[in-house]
Amino acid sequence: MYQILEELNKTSGITGSMVVGNDGIVIAADLNTQIEEETIGALAAAIISNIQKSLERLDSRPLKQVTIEADNAKLFFFDARIGILVVIAEPEVNIGLVRLEIKNAISKLNNQKAVY
Repeated sequence: MYQILEELNKTSGITGSMVVGNDGIVIAADLNTQIEEETIGALAAAIISNIQKSLERLDSRPLKQVTIEADNAKLFFFDARIGILVVIAEPEVNIGLVRLEIKNAISKLNNQKAVY
């Protein structure tokens, strides 16, 4: 799992990635040392939980992804079956490229044997 995150982080503009359980517990992370894993994990779980509840009220399909754009970064949250794949990127990142690489990483995560 760590190898998949490390490979994902080689994508131009991506500064870190992690897999978080739906409860906010960090499963695996490869983040910049300035970023607190637990804080991002809790944030991801809270955001995904709130959006999923809202989508249920709207009778909509299950949540697949959320993108947050801030002045200093973009945050991507994707459903990865085993949890939430969180990717942190630079503000001017190529979103199409990042989403493509995220989908490839999710495919690899879902196809690997559970060793964590």
